Formats: sequence, structure tokens, C-alpha cells
Amino acid sequence: MQHAPSPAIRGLRAAQAVRALLRDPTDTTHVFRLLDAISGPSPRHLRERFIQSRAGARLLERRPRLLDRLSDREGLAALPEGSLGRAYLAFMSGDGLTPDGLVQASEVVEHRDEDEVTAWIGERMRDSHDLWHVVTGYRGDLLGESSLLAFTWAQTGTHALGLLAAIAVVKTKDPDGRRLILDGLARGLRAAWLPAAPWEELLAEDLGEVRARLRVGPAPVYEPFFAHELAPGELLARAA
Repeated sequence: MQHAPSPAIRGLRAAQAVRALLRDPTDTTHVFRLLDAISGPSPRHLRERFIQSRAGARLLERRPRLLDRLSDREGLAALPEGSLGRAYLAFMSGDGLTPDGLVQASEVVEHRDEDEVTAWIGERMRDSHDLWHVVTGYRGDLLGESSLLAFTWAQTGTHALGLLAAIAVVKTKDPDGRRLILDGLARGLRAAWLPAAPWEELLAEDLGEVRARLRVGPAPVYEPFFAHELAPGELLARAA
């Protein structure tokens, strides 16, 4: 039987993950290590809300595999111009991403004993991450990722994401950047509950209509700031 690590070990692993992420913010494996170290009651609360939500309960009856739809590039390309699916395909192609990229990053974490429902919800959250990028309008740069972390924290209450968003606010030098991240938190509180969104149905719908339906508001206008613009170890030096 696999035993959960002690709080001290979890704290050490969390600190190591944060330090590694500050050293290389492009390596998403450290995010999954942090999520594993300080997940707290978040997975249980997410599961309970899914079960209690009408939309979540409908999804749980079928448990569709979102990754299959997102991996079908031909199917996405055949969707109407201006649709969520086409915008998602453009986002992934523009940044050179693949739907299974986060799957591979998540494999660094040991698979603990968990029920099938909790495991399915976790996979859906992971696989829909880039759809959240497209719907919210946050790009894959450091400010965009930090803002989406704040948005997702507001939606899920996940401790690790809240910690990363807080670090981003503290370490961001630009006031406009800090406001963007904090606005992500506010948008997440105002929006519909995205974890239970029927993404498979929404892919063919107009992106503007999807944003209105999910109450996320228009995409923000901001100057992206990418990790390659940082000097090696700059974030770690700021943290120190």
C-alpha cells in the first residue's frame, strides 16, 4: 500500500518545485510536482462540486475523453472560422504546442491511489488548460500564464495555483502586469464554472459567444512577456 508523504516531506518537495520553476518557468513538470506536493483538499472539493453540479453530473455520466477531440487536428480545422476549436488550433500551432504535451509533463508525478471519478476530473482539468487560455485570452507568456493561474485558483481553490499566482504578483515589477494577474483572479470569480464546461460541444461555437456564455468577458489587451526575455536565473535571483 502506498503511503502519502509526511507534511515535512511535502513541504520540502513544494519548496524544491517552486525553486525549480523560478529557475526555469518554461518547465511545466515543476507545476505538477507542486500540485502533487500541496494539493490539500482541492481534488476532493472539486469532485464534490462536479457531482453536485448539474453540468458536472452530466459529464460524469459519460466521462468523455477530451484529449481525443483536441488531438484531431483535421476535425478542428474543419470547424467554422471564428469558432473556439479553430482558435484553439491556431493557439496551439502558433506556440508549437501539442495536446499531449501536458500529459507528458504530468507523468513525472507518481500515480497515487484515487478513485476513477477523481482521476477523470484531474485529466479533464489538465487537458482543458489550453482551452482556458483561448477562452480567457491569456497567451502562453509569463504574464498570461500567471493570470490564468490566478483565474484557475479563483475557480478551483487549488492551493498550489494560488501560491504561484501570489509569487507572480509579488515578483512582477511592472504595475500593469500585476494588475493583469489580479484581474485574472477577479475574472475567475465572476465567470461561470469552467471545470464543468461542455468543451466538446463548445468547440464548434463562435468564440465570442462562448466567452459570453461562460461570462469570462473579452480578451485582455496586454504586452506579453516571455521567459526567453529573462536573463538565466533572473526569477530565482528576484526571489532570493
